[in-house]
Amino acid sequence: MTPEEFRNNGYALIDWITDYIEGVEQFPVSNSALQPGAIRAALPARPPTTIESFDTVLRDLDTVIMPGLTHWQHPSFFAYFPSNSSYSSILAELATAGLGVQGMSWITSPACTEVETLMLDWMQELLGLPERFRSDSPTGGGVIHGSASEATLAAILAARWRATGGAVNSTGDTSKLVAYTTTQAHSSIEKGLRIAGIGVDRMRMVPIDATFAMRPDELQRMVEADLAAGLSPFFVCSSRGTTSSTAFDPTPAIAEICQTHGLWLHVDAAMSGIAALVPEFRWVNDGLEFADSYCTNPHKWMGINFDCDLFWTADRAALLGALSILPEYLRSQAAESGAALDYRDWQIPLGRRFRSLKLWFTLRCDGIEPVREMIREHVRLTQLLADWVQADSRFEIIAPHPLNLLCIRLRAGNEATDSLIDRANATGSALFTRTVLDGKSCLRFSIGARLTEQRHVAAGWALLQSLE
Repeated sequence: MTPEEFRNNGYALIDWITDYIEGVEQFPVSNSALQPGAIRAALPARPPTTIESFDTVLRDLDTVIMPGLTHWQHPSFFAYFPSNSSYSSILAELATAGLGVQGMSWITSPACTEVETLMLDWMQELLGLPERFRSDSPTGGGVIHGSASEATLAAILAARWRATGGAVNSTGDTSKLVAYTTTQAHSSIEKGLRIAGIGVDRMRMVPIDATFAMRPDELQRMVEADLAAGLSPFFVCSSRGTTSSTAFDPTPAIAEICQTHGLWLHVDAAMSGIAALVPEFRWVNDGLEFADSYCTNPHKWMGINFDCDLFWTADRAALLGALSILPEYLRSQAAESGAALDYRDWQIPLGRRFRSLKLWFTLRCDGIEPVREMIREHVRLTQLLADWVQADSRFEIIAPHPLNLLCIRLRAGNEATDSLIDRANATGSALFTRTVLDGKSCLRFSIGARLTEQRHVAAGWALLQSLE
């Protein structure tokens, strides 16, 4: 492709993206009739032997790829948690691809590192996070990861390093380390512990209360029992908004136990933490002043397209101790003098993209007020939906709903609820996901897509009512 062809095709692709976003409502949210292998079967089995026009590629994008997509930007996407995008963020992604920067260290592109550091400090201020997370604090700082799963693993590895005094780097011995979370925490906690060599037999599931939040008294009891057994408690994950129900663990009380026994406290607020952009929802930050690490995802509820997870730590020495490896070919005077950060030491992989441009473009071109208005509207719609559900005696609400997720079920039971979810999703007009709370099947009605309006929520609720 020549520069001129690139320019012309780029205009065509931007028009295509704009038309897609503005017209996404015309598509079914998902294609439930699609069978595994159908998309591959519609494409040539062998690599092309001749050059094809970009128009042909776009045509196949429309006719082959689009029918196989779940449309996460659809205003009737009520499944999982959202994965929002915005025009400013998309343009930043294009700039990132065009620049082709590999920002593994300061010396490989100083701007990539320094803009990222600044964006983490900007977001610390906008979210009202503790000062100890800022890059200019004595011991803390932040980095952009691809997902909360990566952030969780980084936190576990830092905690493991600190708990063993760094010995784990040479001995690899994790045989006595014990971690604590709940059944409501994200599955990445278990995955991260497995990768870190902490078997599931040393992963404690702390009992939960009626709101599906961790019970501090049970955490205390389990930690004391493990200490008495000669084990080494080292890590606790407190969720501020669980995946199943957006339950909020009592982080301040959990932090007291962690401080008493020297446990690393990681706070996972992948979805709900972004709510702190709105001053009246800043309660989601309760207890963060005691956390050793924290993460939240602008790619969920802020219009920053995937992938963009913000991870902060108050103990960067432990993080670097766990992850820093310095072969000769990566050395630089700037990093060794302490004048510059090398973010390759703050993450699992060596290579890294210029992700911070997405925050920089969006905060400058769109500002923060539209995001705040969107969050407020989604919370309002969730509370309105709760009113509608409570007025229908066939349904019940299973969990608290302080933000933008409502967990509902049919009083007729699990089988009826599961059938309702399947039949609703089969229509293609909306998409929901299922969870289980206290042994009860529930439909998760997650309101967070950037384009969602009250009419879409009303239509989704009417669909559920009509299928019962």
